[in-house]
Amino acid sequence: MSAAPHPVAPIVSAPEPSSNRKFAFLLLALALYGLVLLLPTPAGLTPSGQVSLALLALVITLWISECVSPANSAVILTGMAVLGLMGKPLTAGAKPMTSTDALTVMLGGFSSTAVLLVAAALFLAVALKHTGLDRRVALLVMSKVGISPARLTLGAMLVGFVLALFIPSATARVGAVIPIMVGITAALGLPVGSTLGATLMVVTAQACSIFNMAVKTGAAQNLISLNFMQGAYGHSVTWGEWFITALPFTLGMSVVLFLVSLWLLRPEVPAKEEAAAKLREQLAALGPVTAPEKRLIGVAVLLLFMWSTEGSLHPFDTTTTTQIGIALLLMPKFGVMHWAQAEKLVPWGTVVLFAASISLGTLLARTGAAGWLAQQTLGQLGLDGLPVVAVVGALSLFSIVLHLGFASATGLASTLIPIFIAFSQTLPVSKETGFGIVLIQSLVVSFGFILPTNAPQNMLCYGTGAFSMAQFAKVGLVVTVAGYLLILLFSATLWPMMGVL
Repeated sequence: MSAAPHPVAPIVSAPEPSSNRKFAFLLLALALYGLVLLLPTPAGLTPSGQVSLALLALVITLWISECVSPANSAVILTGMAVLGLMGKPLTAGAKPMTSTDALTVMLGGFSSTAVLLVAAALFLAVALKHTGLDRRVALLVMSKVGISPARLTLGAMLVGFVLALFIPSATARVGAVIPIMVGITAALGLPVGSTLGATLMVVTAQACSIFNMAVKTGAAQNLISLNFMQGAYGHSVTWGEWFITALPFTLGMSVVLFLVSLWLLRPEVPAKEEAAAKLREQLAALGPVTAPEKRLIGVAVLLLFMWSTEGSLHPFDTTTTTQIGIALLLMPKFGVMHWAQAEKLVPWGTVVLFAASISLGTLLARTGAAGWLAQQTLGQLGLDGLPVVAVVGALSLFSIVLHLGFASATGLASTLIPIFIAFSQTLPVSKETGFGIVLIQSLVVSFGFILPTNAPQNMLCYGTGAFSMAQFAKVGLVVTVAGYLLILLFSATLWPMMGVL
């Protein structure tokens, strides 16, 4: 049941911040936390709400500076929350919390079904990697599309889409694709930093962000957004509903990325026979499809069918069906891996961060801090008197600009979605329209196109040395502007007709 080790191309890691710089940012984060707590409690904000805002300042600094790992930031957040909330009532009129009460509040995110779904989907990603099916799929797609700048660019995008259907981790998806893209470039006798190498790497990273938005289970930020929306509005979105809602937008974004990358980066391909032969060689080296791969394909197809027919052909939600699929993959004889093999490869830090982020968002909502912050920021813009399209445009622009400072869309979703929910509830629109406004913003938080530092998958591709920051930003700026205009277009036309707004 073990797969042969995959050949991995050398990757030049991005320079790590110095330990002194990391420590300085950690001290800054703690200082901001203390400063917010020392300020007089503003009118309309409870003491526990003030603690929530102090925690928000703390984690935003930790996430932007990356002075500690994501999992460490979750541990720091939980510890500082307990210290800050002790002796304060969670809501007006409640009794003051003990340390146990405060810890229980901050561990609430771990009981969310969204966390279970993320963990299960990460196990699915491990199964793909363990059996080598991810590499087989990528090589098969690239070998079929043909060798030309346009075809190779399209192939890189198709690989990204297929893997997004089953792998919820952008880092895992891109990590599987990078060696193949580097191998194609080398097979053509080109350096990794050639125009073709730059195009394939930029497209791999940018397409990953697009397909994060296309598939509900494609990214953790989608699930964290829907978790907050479920709590606020009492209903969520099925896998199929999400896919259909995002489909016109992500199709438009894909066309833009395809044309812009060819236009701005102008990839060139020499004689193509050698590359085609190299791809066939690598595919042949994998041998025939193994029994574990066949079983994994069966489970993956079953999951895709169950996800896409949720709410129509069966009553099971996405989390339940995914759990059943993972149970099948871990069963003796039928499964493709053992728990001991899988647990070492699952990025548990992602799960911990996800749960802690849900706890923080819930705390912001329950203490009224999200509503207060929404009123003090977005409420001052006078958006409540504007058409829905203008509101969507303003919130989207706010999110895109703020994302420039974030390296994690999960962190951005944890910060913004509770605020957007609180703000939407103050607008003179129906509950369904408010839900649609927030749903669109849950797509926009994945706009990590401009800087390599805006998403982990960007940094992975940037670490290969295939492209410069200027090349990435040049493509990313055009894609971002086009994406923003598409958001406005569909918010004014198609999405209202679909009942989203």
